[in-house]
Amino acid sequence: MEKERISKLMAQRGMCSRREADAFIERGWVRVDGQIVSELGSKAYPNQKITLEKQARQRQTQRATILLHKPVGYVSGQAEAGYRNAVSLISAANQYKGGRGSQRFDPAHLRGLAPAGRLDIDSTGLLILTQDGRIARQIIGEDSVIDKEYLVRVTGKLSERGLELLNFGLSLDGKPLLPAQVSWQNDDQLRFILREGKKRQIRRMCELVGLKVVGLKRVRIGELVLGDLPMGQWRYMKESERLA
Repeated sequence: MEKERISKLMAQRGMCSRREADAFIERGWVRVDGQIVSELGSKAYPNQKITLEKQARQRQTQRATILLHKPVGYVSGQAEAGYRNAVSLISAANQYKGGRGSQRFDPAHLRGLAPAGRLDIDSTGLLILTQDGRIARQIIGEDSVIDKEYLVRVTGKLSERGLELLNFGLSLDGKPLLPAQVSWQNDDQLRFILREGKKRQIRRMCELVGLKVVGLKRVRIGELVLGDLPMGQWRYMKESERLA
């Protein structure tokens, strides 16, 4: 058994991101088998116990995670020419009054706030933005098992075996897609549940079976649902809520 960087082990265990782990190590907020580790690049065996000091746990609880109902025309990540990014919607004016509870908007929550996964510029629905690397890793990490649910309006005629192929059997970019759950909701709307998020995946899947997407809305990520959150508004993730 070989030693690995402690920051890598912490990220693999979902304790935090590697960058956060390095910051905690520098501050002396990480213990390995009860011993403080404060030197960057330190290594440990995969079976050793790694714990965070109280200061690190408090830092993590102060990090915001936000649920936004993204409108069409906003990009998930960096702003593009002629378009604004979704983070620009996070302000006191756009906070959903029905989801406010006791937590008021804090401008400090904009620092390092980043989308955990993409939602196309011409799609709408639930977008999660977070300062917490643990949340981001749960959603978009290589080993993520978090479901994402979409309602998709389509036109065209579904090819023979089309629905079967949407569920399993299609490939994109030369690689087979993971099994999905796809079913008809009504005459022109499909329900997709995916565990991966390739670029414009649903639109491209539909094209392969003879359909064209004319409307796409994400309604759930894990246990977090869009619910009655109005378009263009946002709320904080509640302490009682979990992704899975």
